[in-house]
Amino acid sequence: MAAAVISSLSKSFGQIPPSAIPPMLDCILTSTAVSSSSLFSSLLDDLPDLIESGNRDGKLDSDRRNSIASMIGALCHLLTKANIGREELQSFLWKGFIPLMKMGHDFDQELLNQIADSFFDVVQSIHAWEVLEENLVPFSLRSIGLSAGIIQNGDLQGTGLDRSSLFHVSSDLIEKFIENLHVGKDCKLSISGYFPLPVSCHVLSITLDAALRNFQAAPVTGSVSENVSSVESFTANLLWNLCNATERLLLQGSESRSCTIGFLLPVIFKAFVSQSSFEISVHRQIHKLSRNHFFMRMWTCCRKLFSLGSLERRDAYRILSLYLSYFSCGGTFQNANMSDGAEEFDIRSEKDLWNEIKRGLVDEDGLVRKQSLHILKTLLCMDSGNQHHSDISEKKTQGKHSVPHGVTKRELWAYKEAKSLGVGKLCNSVDSGMNSQQQWEAFVLLFEMLEEYGTHLVEAAWNHQITSLLQFSVSHDNFVSAISGSMHQTQSETWAEVFSWLSILWKRGFCHDNPQVRCMIMQSFLGIEWRKYGSCVKSVPESFILGSLMEALNDPVHHSDFGVKGIYSSKTIEGATHFLHHYSSYLDARETVIFLKSLASLAKRKSFSRAGLMGLAECIAASAFGAHKYSNNKVESCEFGTADEVQPEYSLENFLHDNGTELLDFLRYVLESSKQHFNPNYRFRVCEKVVEAAASMVPASDVSLEILLHFISTLPREVTDYGGLLRVRVQDWLLQNHQVTRSGGIQMQLLESLNEFPEWFIIHHCLFQNFDDEDLGAWEFEVRRWARVLFLVIKEEHQLAPLMTFIQQYGTNIRKQNNYSEWVPVKFLTLILGLIQEIQVMQRRKHGAKVQTKFEIKRLETEEQSSEAEASNIYNMFTDSLLLILEELVSFCNLSCSIFSSGSDIEDKVLPSSVRGKLGGPSQRRLSISLTTAVLQATISVKAVAYIYAWCAQHRTGILLNSAFTAVWKFFCNTITSPTCNSESEAEVRIAAYEALAPALKALVSVLAPQSLVLFMENSKSLQPAIEGEPWLDTLVFSFLQNINNLLAVGFMVRTRRAVLLNWKWVILESLLSIPYYSFGSKLQQEDGSFFFSDAALMNIFTDTVESLENAGEGSVLPMLRSIRLALELFASRRLSLVVSRFTGVDSQMIWRLVHSSWILHSSCNKRRVAHIAALLSSVLHPSLFSDGDMHDADNEPGPLKWFVEKLLEEGTKSPRTIRLAALHLTGLLLSNPTTIKYYIKELKLLTLYGSVAFDEDFEAEVSENDDARTEVTLLTKIQDSELTEAFLNTELYARVCVANLFYKLADLTNRSESSTGDKASQSALESGKLFLLELLDTVLNDKELAKELYKKYSAIHRRKIRAWQMICVLSQFVDDDIVGEVTQCLQIALYRNNLPSVRQYLETFAINIYMKFPSLVAEQLVPLLRDYDMRPQALSSHVFIAANVILHASKDIQLRHLDELLPPILPLLTSHHHSLRGFTQVLLHQVLCKFFPSLDSKSSEFIPLEKRCFEDLKLYLANNSDCMRLRASMEGYLDAYNPKTSVTPAGIFVSRVEQEIGFECVPTSLMEQVINFLNDVREDLRCSMAKDIVTIKNESLNMAAGPGSTEEVSSACEEKLELPKDAHLDFQKKITFSKHEKPDLGSSSLLCKGEVYKQLLEMEKEDDLLDQLWKSRSLALERVRGNRQHIILVASLIDRIPNLAGLARTCEVFKTQGLAVADAKIVQDKQFQLISVTAEKWVPIIEVPVNSVKQFLEKKKREGFSILGLEQTANSVPLDQYIYPKKTVLVLGREKEGIPVDIIHVLDACIEIPQLGVVRSLNVHVSGAIALWEYTRQQRL
Repeated sequence: MAAAVISSLSKSFGQIPPSAIPPMLDCILTSTAVSSSSLFSSLLDDLPDLIESGNRDGKLDSDRRNSIASMIGALCHLLTKANIGREELQSFLWKGFIPLMKMGHDFDQELLNQIADSFFDVVQSIHAWEVLEENLVPFSLRSIGLSAGIIQNGDLQGTGLDRSSLFHVSSDLIEKFIENLHVGKDCKLSISGYFPLPVSCHVLSITLDAALRNFQAAPVTGSVSENVSSVESFTANLLWNLCNATERLLLQGSESRSCTIGFLLPVIFKAFVSQSSFEISVHRQIHKLSRNHFFMRMWTCCRKLFSLGSLERRDAYRILSLYLSYFSCGGTFQNANMSDGAEEFDIRSEKDLWNEIKRGLVDEDGLVRKQSLHILKTLLCMDSGNQHHSDISEKKTQGKHSVPHGVTKRELWAYKEAKSLGVGKLCNSVDSGMNSQQQWEAFVLLFEMLEEYGTHLVEAAWNHQITSLLQFSVSHDNFVSAISGSMHQTQSETWAEVFSWLSILWKRGFCHDNPQVRCMIMQSFLGIEWRKYGSCVKSVPESFILGSLMEALNDPVHHSDFGVKGIYSSKTIEGATHFLHHYSSYLDARETVIFLKSLASLAKRKSFSRAGLMGLAECIAASAFGAHKYSNNKVESCEFGTADEVQPEYSLENFLHDNGTELLDFLRYVLESSKQHFNPNYRFRVCEKVVEAAASMVPASDVSLEILLHFISTLPREVTDYGGLLRVRVQDWLLQNHQVTRSGGIQMQLLESLNEFPEWFIIHHCLFQNFDDEDLGAWEFEVRRWARVLFLVIKEEHQLAPLMTFIQQYGTNIRKQNNYSEWVPVKFLTLILGLIQEIQVMQRRKHGAKVQTKFEIKRLETEEQSSEAEASNIYNMFTDSLLLILEELVSFCNLSCSIFSSGSDIEDKVLPSSVRGKLGGPSQRRLSISLTTAVLQATISVKAVAYIYAWCAQHRTGILLNSAFTAVWKFFCNTITSPTCNSESEAEVRIAAYEALAPALKALVSVLAPQSLVLFMENSKSLQPAIEGEPWLDTLVFSFLQNINNLLAVGFMVRTRRAVLLNWKWVILESLLSIPYYSFGSKLQQEDGSFFFSDAALMNIFTDTVESLENAGEGSVLPMLRSIRLALELFASRRLSLVVSRFTGVDSQMIWRLVHSSWILHSSCNKRRVAHIAALLSSVLHPSLFSDGDMHDADNEPGPLKWFVEKLLEEGTKSPRTIRLAALHLTGLLLSNPTTIKYYIKELKLLTLYGSVAFDEDFEAEVSENDDARTEVTLLTKIQDSELTEAFLNTELYARVCVANLFYKLADLTNRSESSTGDKASQSALESGKLFLLELLDTVLNDKELAKELYKKYSAIHRRKIRAWQMICVLSQFVDDDIVGEVTQCLQIALYRNNLPSVRQYLETFAINIYMKFPSLVAEQLVPLLRDYDMRPQALSSHVFIAANVILHASKDIQLRHLDELLPPILPLLTSHHHSLRGFTQVLLHQVLCKFFPSLDSKSSEFIPLEKRCFEDLKLYLANNSDCMRLRASMEGYLDAYNPKTSVTPAGIFVSRVEQEIGFECVPTSLMEQVINFLNDVREDLRCSMAKDIVTIKNESLNMAAGPGSTEEVSSACEEKLELPKDAHLDFQKKITFSKHEKPDLGSSSLLCKGEVYKQLLEMEKEDDLLDQLWKSRSLALERVRGNRQHIILVASLIDRIPNLAGLARTCEVFKTQGLAVADAKIVQDKQFQLISVTAEKWVPIIEVPVNSVKQFLEKKKREGFSILGLEQTANSVPLDQYIYPKKTVLVLGREKEGIPVDIIHVLDACIEIPQLGVVRSLNVHVSGAIALWEYTRQQRL
């Protein structure tokens, strides 16, 4: 029977609720013979199977859940029976409780909590805590050790007492008990496993929580005292174990920390809240576990976590938050009797805590920032409840709100909104002072504003609150004192803490998402009057300055004015420099240098933008300059307290002696960073600031020469060479502190070091006897640096005496030095070459120096007068020294060059490992190291002899230098006649020979003189006796080409080494071809060139060069193109001097090969070098070829030059520099050859319409820094107009400027040659101008794009129209009698079409010049046009402007005639209904009347005709009427500045005629644009005034309705009388419509009628009153419906597509927006609009805001308190789902394609964007607006 009862009971658990189980069990036990123990055992045996079935299925349905809950309830109830002991409890623990806890992830939390509560109730009722202590607690602790990996890792060594045994639990008892359990094998395996970590922590936490509840609830007296002691002991021991486990787990992995913080710490803190300490018995020893001790251990763990990483930091903040939630700073502990007498642990006193909070508040992770802010507010007791209470008390005490001092209405509104949002409390009365709590509330307010709220709140509250925090920080009750207590003793320490907290706000503001906020925070920081704080400013954290401030200074958003008008600075940079100047002026010497080193090192560690690098340089200079004020600022009282006196630890001089080198090295990195920005003016500005800093802080005498040379070499040469703007400044710095008194007088230490450098350099020990190209390159670089500084320091010739002595001593014994070491003579020759090259650079710079200011002019004049003679003396001294050593050097050269003639003696040797297997290169000779050394010595010796010869020949005339010339020429002859090589080493030596020959020959040729020319001719005979009549250079050229081509043909050389040899080939060939050029320059021979080269030789050179051009390497391009140019010049000179039949020259076929090869070369080049492009143009488009018509056109097909120009311009549209240089050269050639212009009309039109937004910034730098680029550009044929060239060369306008200049010069040529009818050039120029004019007119009228009348402003069509009409204006001078009719016809068509005012002004200017040139056309054409009153107002306005200017600017002999013809048709237009035409006419007519109608004498008795009096009154009205005066004032300067004659010149078109910045296409603001803008502004003001009047009238009507007998009362009475339904007034449909002829007579009254008629009328009036009342009632209701709208305005003025506007109107009505702004309100009358909007325009308020007035409208709304948002994707836009809309919002939508213009984006408070996931990255503007409106509506509904 018992089995049946148990079986049926088990089956019924699923149907019986758990609450019914206990009574049911009691009934069963009472009514049956089944004992409670047997029933318990049977049910316990069934429990594992029930658990296993749930675990096996993986799903727990409601039936199984109820079964398990009922089963556990039954077991727990049976355990409370008296005859069931603790063994049964232990069995239940292992069989039931532990397996169920293991399945916690499968069961729901509610069931587990229910099971745990039942279990612990049983433990409490039977007082079986020792069972848990012996079983559950050890099992759980061991589970933690295993799960966390502590036991396996052996990580058991703790720091506390017996902490190593924490996780050691004896498993013998557990295993033995499991074996004795009567369960299956699977169940045993399930029991034997351990808890997962979360389960273990959860079980232990609920166990401790249950023990705490039992301990707190149990009485301590009576018979249960033993039980109380038991639970107390259990609680204390478990708490001890959990505290130790917590400390260990917090330093483990992320999961361990999460479980500890989530489960263990809350219950531990709860335990310590109830009791401050516990006594624990560990190994029979009593220990005390105190709250203080545990808190300190937790704080130690937090500090360790803070130092590990971001995840650990988060967990540390969670620990602190949890701690503060139980033990807040303002709360009290329950039962906090510290029996141990220890002082309560106060975490607020830990300085590290506040530092960690500071770090957390500026962390990049937003969650960390929120955690830090929460902890800060908790520590400061700034919870929401306290704030709310404070606000209420404030309102009670203050009463009516008063406006704070210095707070605007907008700021006050922002304050109120901030309060309503719960951001924090503001102090409204600054004058009354702020206590520490209020200051902290202000700090938190600003921080939360930056994190959460809108731009307008930050803008309104920031400056006021920051000022308040700074102002009251000097008081004893400042916000720092609230946290520091007695930690901060001195004033400086207090200020340091204040600024450390304020820097948090500044840093967060600097990195805000909204650029407007970033700018505002920066302006606020820099706007602080730092001088008021004296030396307190040094307390601003250096880490903030070097970090956040400099990063913010690198933000481009702060530098909108940077680079404007060539000024490379901004207001932000100026403010930063002022701050750092003041900051550094209070640092001592040591601090200053350390700070400057850190500041300058930022250039090495970070990447800076252009403005950022300039800001860094400016700040470095300001800081360095401020350091010199330190001695005057040691003690300075400030407005907010007295600064502490600072005693400098070191003097500036002593400290800089050790640290100047490092500082100078960091400054060098700033200079290096500036090189990536190509603008020379910008680089100069950076260099200027760096030099100022170096000169201020680092005495040159304290720096080693090596560092000084390295620093100076980093400076651009153009700033330190002659004429350089920093030359004097650098010289002064180098020479300061260098003069010391010696026995022989005053000497300079630096000069002494520089003079000692050569000897040190030459005898400096080398690691190896041999050297290679890398060593030689390093020596050359070192010498160049030294020579540059040397000539910066040298002032007088005697200062060079030691150097000259050294040169003479070493030079005369150079062969002896060679026996000592291989590298000594090479170093000496390198030194000589470096000196020569440096002096040559100085000479070139001196002749090409640019003087920019008056100061520079005076300085250079003085410098030139004093330095010319000195320089001449220096050159003579140097020349004398070189002449003394020249013979010795020649001997050494001959000796060294023997390596080149050794021939077969050279054997291949094993190559070095650095070369073996490589292809080689210019510095990778495939020679052994010893052979490389010999070759380099020979090369440098030949080069040195040639350079010395050239120098001496240039500076000392009349001397014979035969030996040097002969040595070089002999070397040349030997080289070009050397035999064929038989090995790779021989080939390499031959390459080295040509490498030495190339610069040597170039040097010889450059100083060609009669004596040297004779030497040339005589030495050339040694090769081969010259044939009578044969040019003497032919033999040399043929021998050279044959020899080098044979060398190239051998198969020993690798490909790259062949390329090197080819480079030398073309360089040498260029030098040979230059001999006639230099001879012509020296007038040595006839200029036909036949004396030097024969026809065959020239043709051979030309053909060889052209054929090789396609495959030319980058280094060969320039010499090859120059060779072609020189050959063509020789051909041209011969063609001019000889009979044509005797010389055929180049033919078309040769030029075709040239242009094809040149085009292939150009198109295959990846880098568009300026020098290469210019050389290509001057070589292919040679002036000698351009005059030949066959080169441009051959049988109606493009000739070679025409083909090349077409290709070049086609490619040039993608390369700005190519098309600019091509336009420069081509227009210069066309000006020289006007007959060829007709072939290039298409190309000239392309250049006219060309435009590119690309800015080739490195063009100017390349021209200024690269000698080859500068030389090649100067060789281009150009039109002389330096002003426009300098202004526009590096702009996209330059191609058009060149064409305009061309035709302007041609027109001038035509005008000058009108008298000479036979001038073919002037006739061609005239015909070309006419042809081009008609072509452009045809294009603007008939081109598909240019003929459009509807186009967007600033669009591509708009730009091309402007370009075309600008050129047409220049061509107006070519209009002649034969084409004037065609021209005027085209002009009238163009004037009648719609065009923007910026385009029309050029049409008008062109027309004015035509009518002024042909006066008869005024009466024939212009007068009838003015009387065509049906003409478009726009066209009529243009004709009025044309007529007025024809009158004003015509010649005096016909001016009155024009006045008589044109004034009558203009006058009626003053009455035009079109406002712009009327205003335009008023302005122009006033000008005419003032000029031709002088004021009348009112006292004169002379009779004045009627028309004259009318004109006088009209003139007075136009002059004195306020509106007319305002209209004229708005365009002041435009009328007087306009001159139609100068407006058709290039200068008049491309240079602004009014003082304004050149903008869009150099288009000035037209007069019509000024009128339209003025009228739009007036109309907007009128709308605003009318809107205010409407509001006033409506308010007055409402006030009237509020009185007795009002309409509303009557209406309500009528409704009550008629018992109308609630909304009956909304159903009123009756209309009252007057007929066409009926009008209500407001002046009449029915009171005039009598009798019946009077009564009838009275009744009718009553009915009408009733009707009127009902109508008004309905109107008021509708007004209420309309008025209940959301506070958002949608601005769609930039949108022009009707479907989008109509859809937006419908959307605005759906969401009840406050209004929709459109550009033209008449759009609502469009049928398409009405079809899509479905009457929405009748309900939503439509606001007309023209495009030109959008910015003013937004600024007005901003002043009214609206936040201005833009729906646009920008760099700082906020995703829509992350942005919180302000209540009052104006949302701006952009154009369909272009989006929101930049000038409007600057007005916005924020930009929001719709997150997008797909490939297409744009939405329709209507769809986007609808999404944004819905998001606003959704947020407002919450």
